[in-house]
Amino acid sequence: MPGFLSESKRFKQPTMSLFDSLKQDTLIHSKSYPSLSSQLLDEVDSHSPILPGLPDDVAKHCLALVPRANFPTMGGVCKKWRSFIQSKEFITVRQLAGVLEEWLYILTVDAEGKESHWEVLDCVGNKNRILPAMPGLAKSGFGVVVLNGKLLVVAGYSVINGVVFASPDVYQYDSCLNSWSKLADMNVARYDFASAEVNGKVYAVGGYGIDGNSLSSAEVYDPETNSWSIIESLRRPRWGCFACGFEGKLYVMGGRSSFTIGNSKFVDVYNPEKQSWCEMKKNGCVMVTAHAVVGKNLFCMEWKNQRKLAIFNSVDNSWKMVPVPLTGSASIGFRFGILDGKLLLFSLEKEPNYQTLLYDPNGAPGSEWQTSEIKPSGSCLYCVTIKA
Repeated sequence: MPGFLSESKRFKQPTMSLFDSLKQDTLIHSKSYPSLSSQLLDEVDSHSPILPGLPDDVAKHCLALVPRANFPTMGGVCKKWRSFIQSKEFITVRQLAGVLEEWLYILTVDAEGKESHWEVLDCVGNKNRILPAMPGLAKSGFGVVVLNGKLLVVAGYSVINGVVFASPDVYQYDSCLNSWSKLADMNVARYDFASAEVNGKVYAVGGYGIDGNSLSSAEVYDPETNSWSIIESLRRPRWGCFACGFEGKLYVMGGRSSFTIGNSKFVDVYNPEKQSWCEMKKNGCVMVTAHAVVGKNLFCMEWKNQRKLAIFNSVDNSWKMVPVPLTGSASIGFRFGILDGKLLLFSLEKEPNYQTLLYDPNGAPGSEWQTSEIKPSGSCLYCVTIKA
């Protein structure tokens, strides 16, 4: 990230002076026209340029160069800025400018397992902020997916007076504006299911339903229409499973099935183009406690052997095992994170002076394993990476 840091320093000063100027102009405007309705102000804003005196394409490039930490402030300047920051175009312009920043969003829980919160770490482990509390009831068994630079928390269950209630609710966190919003409900309330993003859409498969029965149903979310649609069901009910996307297809692994004794080794593959499921011939992992996709590889850790990484190569559908070194942490429990194409292993046991393990799939033989100072404030429940 050295190139980006230099860009940040280079554009930091002009950007802040621009903020000051806009704030002053806004203050003068509001004092001069106190009787203008908000509707009229929105209409004026919609016809005004993004930055006075500049073509919109140049203005968008200028806004895209602002460091990520300033995005929420930018979103409060005017409706037009906010709309641009929320768009996919904003991420595209930043990508073309070479200034995308990778941040980790980690759901942590305290030592007693009672209080949890989402926190944000930058690429060197600095804690940037704690996310606002998500709307709605406290939930468990939900899915976490990143879609178009936004964090989605999907379905799950709540416990009210000792009774479990499955939820169809879906909430979206905008990482650029630091705010939550509610999306369309799922067709089927579910928890302990598999979820993943494939080709710009979110899939939810299996799990438990409202009555506690296992589900074979599946559905897909389209962000363009903010709607969920039912797709072809699995051939068998499946729960406690996980999903990931490879080469435009959805892979569902792990968990349990009504048609098998013990944990399921079946790998169900959904092809969105054919809108149908098939079963991969090679068996997958069972009782997976952590998983993450880096490039074309899926990294898994199984409950029966938590000192080895099971690595699935989607190119030839092969598996290999890699021992986890004792350097940094002797823990047998980990959660995974991804940063700069490398796998982070966050220990679930708070050992004295422990360090986060880091695995580089492209590292030279013998130097794939390193340690990192990046670690959450509590035990990691979920970790996702968002580039913006």
